[in-house]
Amino acid sequence: MLNYLGLPAAASSHAGDIDHMLVLVHWLMLVLFVGWGTFFLFVLVRFRRGANPHASYTGAKGKFAKSTEVVVAIVEIILLVGYAIPAWAMRVQTYPAESDAVVIRVTGEQFAWNVHYPGPDGKFGRTSIKLVSADNPLGLDKTDPASKDDITTINQLNIPVDRPILIHLSTKDVIHSFGLYEMRVKQDAIPGMDIPVWFVPTTTTDDMRKKLGKADFDYEITCSQLCGLGHFRMRGFVTVQTQADFDKWLADQEKELRAGN
Repeated sequence: MLNYLGLPAAASSHAGDIDHMLVLVHWLMLVLFVGWGTFFLFVLVRFRRGANPHASYTGAKGKFAKSTEVVVAIVEIILLVGYAIPAWAMRVQTYPAESDAVVIRVTGEQFAWNVHYPGPDGKFGRTSIKLVSADNPLGLDKTDPASKDDITTINQLNIPVDRPILIHLSTKDVIHSFGLYEMRVKQDAIPGMDIPVWFVPTTTTDDMRKKLGKADFDYEITCSQLCGLGHFRMRGFVTVQTQADFDKWLADQEKELRAGN
């Protein structure tokens, strides 16, 4: 619906609110662009050298300019207080209960996204920086009973549709920025911090492919913060599935995990 603004397709429950605010901001910018452009043309003609051979040092006088500035300021305050701050507060002050949400840890590093699911027991296994290696990028402690059923993937995030997704975001090295554009999610990952991010996906990957008419479409995880020479390849994928397909995917991952042990 908002393709004329160049926005990606909306696929989360809060995407409409974000898009509505963007539309209002763009309308304000259009009014300012037209207004200032018109004023600039007026000034070029009105104060041309031929009509004003001698400079006036008293300056322009009148209430129109000041009134216009006041109106613009009021509109900006309305956008900030009426839309931006409430939308931000809704995302950072109230989180879904972990018992109702799919809880996932996502850890950025140069140059990949590590995804960590707690497994059937619902408990994340212990991790340690001392155990980090090429084969164990999250430093998962295999001696911890809670870690034996944990599922880990690299650059692949599977989530069910129409359920709250609560992601605990962190990074192993520099600042990264976790971006899911169709979900209208973008959050910096800061070293030493665990930052919660949540959203509710509303459209499966298959349904979005049909909607867009693109058989090769995939939701992507992007890094929106320049994080080094390999920043361009720090790209992951999100598969939004029905609950049944997501449960099957988890079961298949668990079977592979047991077979590997």
